[in-house]
Order: sequence, then structure tokens, then C-alpha cells
Amino acid sequence: MKYNELGKSGIKVSEISLGSMTWGTQNTEAEGHAQMDLAFERGVNFIDTAEMYPVNPTTAEKSGRSEEIMGTWHRSRKNRQQVIFATKIVGPGSRTVRDGAPVNRKSIEIAVEGSLRRLQTDYIDLYQIHWSNRDSYHFRQSWKFDASQQDYDDTYAYILEALDGLQRQIDAGKIRAIGLSNESCWGTAKFLEMSKAHDLPRVVSMQNEYNLLDRKYDLDMSELSINENVGLLAFSPLAAGILSGQYQGDRTPTDSRRNFSSDIGGRYTAYVVPVVEKYLDVAKKHGLNCCQMALAFCLTRPFMASAIFGARTIEQLKTNLAAVDLKLNDEVMQDIASVYRSHPNPMG
Repeated sequence: MKYNELGKSGIKVSEISLGSMTWGTQNTEAEGHAQMDLAFERGVNFIDTAEMYPVNPTTAEKSGRSEEIMGTWHRSRKNRQQVIFATKIVGPGSRTVRDGAPVNRKSIEIAVEGSLRRLQTDYIDLYQIHWSNRDSYHFRQSWKFDASQQDYDDTYAYILEALDGLQRQIDAGKIRAIGLSNESCWGTAKFLEMSKAHDLPRVVSMQNEYNLLDRKYDLDMSELSINENVGLLAFSPLAAGILSGQYQGDRTPTDSRRNFSSDIGGRYTAYVVPVVEKYLDVAKKHGLNCCQMALAFCLTRPFMASAIFGARTIEQLKTNLAAVDLKLNDEVMQDIASVYRSHPNPMG
């Protein structure tokens, strides 16, 4: 297992990491513990969560349950110093937490205290803003994104207040480093600019969606990541399981995400199905498992800090963990590039 430092934070995370968003709905506490045990045994030291998890479905009653499961796990295993915990504060767009209140100094204080309590820890290694207070193109909203509706002064005030609120939590010893999620190149640049101008904490990571079907990050975000040392923590590197091929033929496997969302959050559409088939063909041609190929591809990217995947079963987890041993040769990479050139962004 390779470990990558997040910025200059001194925090080193495993190149693949475990996501927790199903622990508490699709997975029981015991299953979540078993997943963490196996991942930790295989060298994974980084576990990502959020105060709104679990999902599938997302409910106010279940919010924070995934954090609680992580808390009972590390307390029973007595290994807190050996694992890196990341969590996130939710802002507008999800009314399940604080009724959709924006991210500000007060909400950061409240959210951090709640996460610390549920995680049963004194500190959070990486604390992330789940999404911005302003509108964005993430979550398949690129087709209707309109930056002209944004207010620059509001965004400036939001970033400055958020950074100040996060600095207070760092000063109190409650968080070690900060990151962003579902952010744009311009938004990230403003965070970096303002942290420098006001001597406030610097963003060390970005958690955006990235996979073979959604490679927007390869463009301006890649340039920023590399030049500013802000590594990507890629979520949904398997496109929410779509790249496994399990949904091809319009199938809905028992206990899969399609039981909760027929289009898997807008990801599974008529545009995606034939492209998935092409990637499945590439994997078959080279005798590879498509999930392992997809994860191994992520690890070839120069901006990648860690690829965060979830698993519904231990067998899925074992398959995904084995991706670190797979090195894609030139022929595989050329075939992937050929599909990408023909279908650069099928997921939107």
C-alpha cells in the first residue's frame, strides 16, 4: 500500500480508502466494523464519513449514524492513533441536518462538536466542507449551471467566515487539517488566495467525484491540484457501482442502490449504459475485473491522493482492495483512452 501526504499537513493517507455512507442503512454496525477490520488489515488507514451519512435512503433520523459506527469501532479496537478519520459539514441543499442551514462560523462549531461526540474522539484529522453555500455544477447539475446568478460579495464573506471558523477549531485542537468537497476550480482558488491573504488554514485536499465515466477533474481542477498541492480524494471511483456492470440490462440487484434510486442519483442513464459496456469490454479483453481496472486507473492520475470506495459486502470489499496490486499496462491505458476520447463525459 502506498501512502500520500495531504498537502503539507503531515497527514499520510492510503492510496485507496474506505467510504462509510451505507453504514447504518444498507450495512449494519457489525458489517461496518467487519469492513473496517478487513480494510485496516490490508493497509487502509483512511476512512471517510460525513454528518449526513448514512444514505440510501438519507433521513434526518439516521444522520450521523455512520460516524457513530466508526466511533464504536475504534473504541473497541483501541486504534484511534493509527487511523485517519475524515468527516464533513453539510450546508444548504440537504434539509436533514440543521434544516439546511448554510456553512458559517456557528454551524461549523455545532457540526464539529456533534461529529466529535459521535466519533468518540477528541480530534478530527481532516474536516471538509461537503459543498459550497453557493450553487455549483456538481451532482449532475452542469447542464443548468449559471454562475451569473452568484453574488461575489456573498461568496467572499462565506469563504472568509468559513476559514475563520475552521481556524478556531484548529486552535482548539479539534481538527488537524481542512479540505473541500464538490468545489470548483475558481472556488478552490479563492479559498487558497484568502487563506494566504488572511493567514488562515490552507486547504490540503479536494473530494470530488471522479471515475471513468466522469472525468471533469482531468481539466482545470487537475492543473490546480498539481500546482497548488491539493490532492484529489476521489469519491465514487466505481461510479456508484455502475462500472461493475451489475446494472447492465436494466437489472436491479437485491439490496443495491437502485432499490433506493432507479437512476442512482442521476448517474445511470441511456447515455451511460453503452459506455459502461465499452469499459467492460476493455476489462474482458485484458482479463481484468472492471472494478479493479477502474480503481487502478484512478491511481495512475498524478493528482490522486486517495480513491474512496464503499462496499455493500465483504466480497466486494476484497475485490476492491486487490486493486492496489494491479498495474495497468500501456495496452490497457490505450484502450481506456480510446473509449474516453469517444465518450468523454457520459455521466454529465
